[in-house]
Amino acid sequence: MKGRNMTRWRDPAKDPRQEPRSNLITAEGAARLRGILDHLSRVKRPELSAKVGEAAALGDRSENADYTYNKKELNRVIARIRYLTKRLDELQVVDRLPAATDKVYFGAFVTLEDDEGEEMQIRIVGHDETDTSKRWISVDAPLAKALLGKALDDEVTVKAPAGDSVYVITDIAYRSPQL
Repeated sequence: MKGRNMTRWRDPAKDPRQEPRSNLITAEGAARLRGILDHLSRVKRPELSAKVGEAAALGDRSENADYTYNKKELNRVIARIRYLTKRLDELQVVDRLPAATDKVYFGAFVTLEDDEGEEMQIRIVGHDETDTSKRWISVDAPLAKALLGKALDDEVTVKAPAGDSVYVITDIAYRSPQL
């Protein structure tokens, strides 16, 4: 095989894309994904189908930019619908609080203090819900893996490329699932 389908060889044992991902998601995250799927299926796809039909009715499709753009957009929406449908079937919704809320588990809001006394609050969520602007990290992230099962005032060491980081857990909170 030559050409555009060729990719560089990656060692499967070291390729981060091959690492297994957990299929956990919060109830809010699942509802958000279902909302996106519903919007794409009921609103966006019919809208784009109509635009493609109108553009196709104008005649020559080879030089019709409106047809080409809308057709690509329609294909992208259909692919996203297919992905979300498959992904929602795979996901396991965590819709209850853990039995021991004094330890860090999935869905926890954790406040950490570093060596310099600076605090940061993170939330441990599923892979599909990560949001760096809100500081929501994946349960599969190294920091989350280091925090799981730890209690208040525990010291956590996280290995990072720039060196080890040490944090102290100063607060653990949970929010009741919103269904």
